Amino acid sequence: MARGRQDVTQPARVVVVDDDEGLRAELRAALQESGMTVIAEADNGRDAIDLAAHFRPDVMIMDIVMANIDGLTATRQIVARAPSVRILLLTASDDVELGMVGLRAGAAGHQVKGGVGGEAISQIVSAVARMAAGEPVAGPELTWRLIESLRALPVGGQGVRPVRSKLTPREWEVLDLLCAGLSVDQIADELVLARDTVRTHVKRLLRKLGAHSQAEAISIANGIRATFAATEGDAPEEL
Repeated sequence: MARGRQDVTQPARVVVVDDDEGLRAELRAALQESGMTVIAEADNGRDAIDLAAHFRPDVMIMDIVMANIDGLTATRQIVARAPSVRILLLTASDDVELGMVGLRAGAAGHQVKGGVGGEAISQIVSAVARMAAGEPVAGPELTWRLIESLRALPVGGQGVRPVRSKLTPREWEVLDLLCAGLSVDQIADELVLARDTVRTHVKRLLRKLGAHSQAEAISIANGIRATFAATEGDAPEEL
C-alpha cells in the first residue's frame, strides 16, 4: 500500500471547509455521488481545526480565504495536531507562489476553484479521490515551481526535511532560517511573525531536538542533511 493511502475497502471520509454555502452543497452532493462520505462541514478555520482533531478525516477540503481563522493558519495547526489528515487547499487565484505557501504550510494538494460549476466541481472531486488514494495534487505550473525550488537548494541540503519529524512545519521554517544564519529578529521579519512568537518556536524546537542551544540545533539539522547527501538523496527518515 502506498504511503499515506487509505484502506480502499472503505469510502474516503471527507470534511468540506468553505464559507460559500452553495459551493459546500455542490461539493457534498458530488463527493457523495462519487462514493465518498462527507462527515462534516465548516465555514471557518477555527471549526476546521476542531473537526480535523475530532474526526481525523482522510481528506479535508480547505478554502484559503475565510473569516475567523484563514485556511493557511488552520492548515498549519491541523498538520501539527493531526498530521494524518491530508489537506486540499482551494484558491480562487492561480498564483503559483500562493500555492507554494500552502504546500509549505502542510497541505498535500492545491486546486484552483475555477468558478462554481460542473467541470470545476468535478476537478475538485477528482483531486480529493487522488489524495485519498495517497497521491499529492498540484497543477503543472506549481509542479514546475517545486522542481525549480529543489534545483535551487544549496549544496548540503538546506531545506531538506525528514519524512517523519517531531517538528511542526513552522518550526522547520524557523530552523531552516537559523541554519541560514538569520537572527531571531531577521526570522521574525522574514516570516512576518512577532519576535516573541519566533522565540517560542525556537524554544520548542530546541526541546524537541534535545538541543541546549541554537548552535547545537543547527549542528543536529546539518548532520541529518549530511546523511541525506551521503545517501545520494534518499529522504531522511526521522528527526
